[in-house]
Amino acid sequence: MSQCEQPKYMIKFKELDNKILLCYSSDYPTHNWVYHELDKSGRVTISKVFKFSQKNLSSAFNKEDEEAPVEFEVAVKDGEYYRFPKDILSLKHDLYVHEDIKLERRFFVAERNISIFPKIDNMVNRPIYIGGDEEDAISMPVYYGLLKTFPNTNELNKYVSARISGVLSSYIEINDDYEERYQQYLNKKNGRKGANLQYDFSNLELIKFTSISEKLNSMLEDEVSYTEAQWQEELLQIILLLYPKYIHAFKEAPVRDTYNKADRKIDYLLIDSSGNTDIIEIKKPFDKCIVTTRTYRDNYIPLRELSGTVMQIEKYIFYLNKWGKKGEEKLTEHYKDELPENFKIKITNPSGIIIMGRKKGMTHEQVQDFEVIKRKYKNVIDIITYDDLLERLKFTISQWSKTHNKLIQATGRGMGR
Repeated sequence: MSQCEQPKYMIKFKELDNKILLCYSSDYPTHNWVYHELDKSGRVTISKVFKFSQKNLSSAFNKEDEEAPVEFEVAVKDGEYYRFPKDILSLKHDLYVHEDIKLERRFFVAERNISIFPKIDNMVNRPIYIGGDEEDAISMPVYYGLLKTFPNTNELNKYVSARISGVLSSYIEINDDYEERYQQYLNKKNGRKGANLQYDFSNLELIKFTSISEKLNSMLEDEVSYTEAQWQEELLQIILLLYPKYIHAFKEAPVRDTYNKADRKIDYLLIDSSGNTDIIEIKKPFDKCIVTTRTYRDNYIPLRELSGTVMQIEKYIFYLNKWGKKGEEKLTEHYKDELPENFKIKITNPSGIIIMGRKKGMTHEQVQDFEVIKRKYKNVIDIITYDDLLERLKFTISQWSKTHNKLIQATGRGMGR
């Protein structure tokens, strides 16, 4: 840094012999008052922030050059940092500022002469580090972001007007809605902004859903090579990725048939992150298992395979609901080693998912009647064909692709990071 010259502003910093000097000058009143104050009381406060004593003074009064700035030693070099003694800034801990940081008054003082570091110092129990690689150091982008959060004069005035009008409006008529104006100002002001998670994960989501789509298409092209059990296991992996709310699927989960006093087994019991239970039935996608090929009174009706699967899930839901709290305790105990610690399984109006059949090859009328059948059970059971799954994947991939491309254009970043 260059030597101090007559500053344009009142305060300037310079580096000299591994020290930082604060240079203070003033046109009116002249800065010579600083020397008089030090002679009189032994201490002086500069810019309502920096508190100096005679021992910090690095310059001397010069009658021949009264415009020369007053200089104080404010920091000394300590490794890659400059250490600001706590008493100079009225802190409980020393302040360390990295050597690469350019110092200026606004680094220490916010609008209306608010001293920044005492605010931070009151919230921590250790020295404050700004910049560099020190553990727990505040990075410069974060620190300058913090400076922007301090209210400026305009914001403070609007806030005061809003508070006053809020009290007075109950008693007298106010000529404007100052509270609304303050809220409008806050809405326009840039708030806290973190990492763009959509950008960070959009490419990963594209890869994930594209891989799922390719996997499902491959399975459907070669379904005959899978046994029913193998098919269910493979598809369950896909379902857990498509429905991330579920954290586990238990095969042959026990359930008590309290009416017949018998133990039953649910093919797959889904558990979501809140502990709630749902049931899923997965069938291989053989043809003609959804609706009839001929109409009954001008309607296509469910085939036995679909009707039987719906009935099976309805019975499982019935068993679970009747089992109630005792069932929750039994299931929680049964699966405690496979679930997070203190996790509780809940039976709260379970719903069902059926994955079976193809819409491929169905007529328009058959598809329409199938939609009527699906909606009949919609409040309890979601009936999904393999073509529905493929379509959902197609739209999901398309949307993530658009999102990713828009974010690349908006941020100016390429695919690689």
